Amino acid sequence: MERKHQVAAAVAVLTAVTALTGWGVLYEPDRLVTRHYDIDLPQVQHPVTIAILSDIHVGSPFIDEQKLLDVAAMTNAAEPDVIVLAGDYVIHDVVGGEFAAPEVMSVPLSRLQAPLGVYAVLGNHDYWYDGPRCRRALEQAGITVLEDETAQIGEGEEALWLLGIGDEWTERHDLGAAVATVPDDDRPAILLAHSPDIFPQLSDRFALTISGHTHGGQIQVPGWGALLVPSEHGTRYAYGHIIEDGRHLLVSPGIGTSLLPVRLNVPPEITVVTIH
Repeated sequence: MERKHQVAAAVAVLTAVTALTGWGVLYEPDRLVTRHYDIDLPQVQHPVTIAILSDIHVGSPFIDEQKLLDVAAMTNAAEPDVIVLAGDYVIHDVVGGEFAAPEVMSVPLSRLQAPLGVYAVLGNHDYWYDGPRCRRALEQAGITVLEDETAQIGEGEEALWLLGIGDEWTERHDLGAAVATVPDDDRPAILLAHSPDIFPQLSDRFALTISGHTHGGQIQVPGWGALLVPSEHGTRYAYGHIIEDGRHLLVSPGIGTSLLPVRLNVPPEITVVTIH
């Protein structure tokens, strides 16, 4: 009888592992969800809705031109005031993927529409491949790329400032010089950076920081958390809405995959935040 119980337990474990593997490799990476956040910022006088796309990794499994068209359509359907892209548009060495030139994304991403504009920064994969070429591909899609640059979003007293910082891993950025491009006034400032590791270095001048890079760990184990987070802070900034010292950070888990073509409890996500 004991032998039968051992066999039954082994079969149950094997079945569970097979099911989880199928879900994580064949189903969840092909999903696409929209997640909404509401963040209260005293500096903001009028509500602004921001859609966030990160870590597209075109060429990774399930991420082709058609998927990017779906991403653009779902993003537009959220009716954001502004759209930001947080870097990593190409891939390197992802199992089951096939490298796609950055120009592949130009036509699908050109469908993105927001009355206050579409803005982007570059990520580590983009710099590893060819940062200027990735920038040109985004600009061909009508997207404004910010590299240590500030853009005014909106007009008059309702305007806010958006500072874009590229990837810290691969490019040396003068954070002080970049921050100096943000006008010293009462209007709120938002920082867009590929990696959330920059967050502890920022002052309270930035009401909100938006990042990607972590993929939310790609695998979230219940009761344990994210398994693989490319951050010097471990899982501290792995995913979602984080508040520290009254400052807000929003980390999007992104769209594609990197290294391993697996997502478990972290589906590809269009992140939408309304600040008010």
